[in-house]
Amino acid sequence: MLGAALTGCGGGPSGPQQGAGQARLASPAAPGPATASSQSSPSPSASAPASASPLPGAPAKVPVLTPGANGLTPVFERTRQRSEKTVALTFDADMTSDQGPRAASGERFDNPGLIETLRRLKVPSTVFMTGRWAEEYSDQAKSIGTDPNFEIANHSYSHHAFKSPCYGLPALDEEAARADVERAFAAFRKAGAVNTVPYFRFPGGCYDDQALKALAPAKVTAVQWDVVSGDAFAKDPDAVAEQVLAGVKPGSVVVMHCTRSAAPVTEQAIQKIVPELRKRGFRFVKVSELMGK
Repeated sequence: MLGAALTGCGGGPSGPQQGAGQARLASPAAPGPATASSQSSPSPSASAPASASPLPGAPAKVPVLTPGANGLTPVFERTRQRSEKTVALTFDADMTSDQGPRAASGERFDNPGLIETLRRLKVPSTVFMTGRWAEEYSDQAKSIGTDPNFEIANHSYSHHAFKSPCYGLPALDEEAARADVERAFAAFRKAGAVNTVPYFRFPGGCYDDQALKALAPAKVTAVQWDVVSGDAFAKDPDAVAEQVLAGVKPGSVVVMHCTRSAAPVTEQAIQKIVPELRKRGFRFVKVSELMGK
């Protein structure tokens, strides 16, 4: 299942794609349960559900995109037509809801060495974390989520599909999909992560209008990517680095993984990618900075 999951995360966007729209500022509060009124009449100008409140220590405002037609969840892919050389490295911290026994038996779905490398190289990064990962590695979730070098975004709780078919992932219905996102934010809060942002990445990158409608009450901005690193199950860090370096453009969003057992060479690839992109004049930013441009 993790093989399908990681292949999906790095396989490329699926479903109707929407370009980056007008950004606005919103509180980075973790969305609370949707109310009946928010489901029936989503407000494009609302910054967060009434039940949500900023987490202590969290940044006051982060940019989000204005909802699309009929209030659909907006989708951010890449900041286009830019002259400034900025790039956002994003890392999916994947763990599905049924992988607890595998973790208990010693399989590692984390990658603390990668996080330390990003710190050492001073690379601001966005980690798209599943709620199940935050539960399994709560100390690491707190460490990442209290480090100003990082921001934590939502990658669902269970890493199940929001649109089917999607790389063999089990599918969620509309009601379960919304609850899954809220459960992930709750897991971040419980772990003590404060640098959370109202961004969401679909498992496998798979979505359609029904999925965008289901997420509308959560008031998140969905974040896709334009550069696939190919790090899932890769054995050659040079090949991963070459693929990223060949694809990056000003304003790019790169998808990589923070899962040691299934993406074992990501840390090594990063040590090649970062100095080369800096040599080319690129500056690394979090998704929130990229979206705010």
